[in-house]
Amino acid sequence: MSQPALAPETPAAEAGSDVLLSVNNIEVIYDHVILVLKGVSLNVPKGGITALLGGNGAGKTTTLKAISNLLRAERGEVTKGRIEYRDQRVDALTPAELVRAGVVQVMEGRHCFEHLTVEENLLTGAYTRSDGRAAVNASLELVYQYFPRLKERRKSQAGYTSGGEQQMCAIGRALMANPETVLLDEPSMGLAPQLVEQIFEIVKRLNEEQGVTFLLAEQNTNVALRFAHYGYILESGRVVMDGKASDLRENADVKEFYLGVADEGRKNFRDVRSYRRRKRWLS
Repeated sequence: MSQPALAPETPAAEAGSDVLLSVNNIEVIYDHVILVLKGVSLNVPKGGITALLGGNGAGKTTTLKAISNLLRAERGEVTKGRIEYRDQRVDALTPAELVRAGVVQVMEGRHCFEHLTVEENLLTGAYTRSDGRAAVNASLELVYQYFPRLKERRKSQAGYTSGGEQQMCAIGRALMANPETVLLDEPSMGLAPQLVEQIFEIVKRLNEEQGVTFLLAEQNTNVALRFAHYGYILESGRVVMDGKASDLRENADVKEFYLGVADEGRKNFRDVRSYRRRKRWLS
């Protein structure tokens, strides 16, 4: 018997893939005065993994929240530009309407319901679905297939599970909504390197086997560029560079400023921390 799909079957991203999500020259202001995003534009191809890279405070999380329409809860607002999904403008939709349209965000910091069990957390992700209990159960089993550790801990309270298990639970909960696109915010935060690799391997499998499109915001540039197909680098609310992940990995500026490696070899911590940012791509 074939496995149920979490999302419509689509191939992994290729050059020239159809654009599924488009962010066009958006500006975001908090509290009517603080300008955070300054003309950010990006495209997410259908069936691909797109990385949104940059340091803390670069605007990655704000970009994801602008797409998922969660800014108003934090007194933020998109004041310029437009956001389109499947060629339809979506920046006026509510977060729930966007989930029904196929876009789900996994928030930074996991945010599991601590007093619910792992399985109860997963089932809350299916609240927008109307395709019946059998279909929801099939998706639950498929989530357990990708995250076998969650099946082992399904009766445990989420608040008593490890950080890695909570991250798996948060991603699994998003998948229970049967999304076409997942916005994944800082999946590596607070996790050991081995768990980070495990999480990204699962993301890669979901992309390749189930056709789930990912836009992920990540400070860990090294691991993100190994798994993504395309990347955008943000600094101070602006996109300063973008390109194929393979090209960005070999770019001298990216290697120096984000991977800590210059052409002459690895830099020491003091050099990496202070960056010595010449920002050749802006000159």
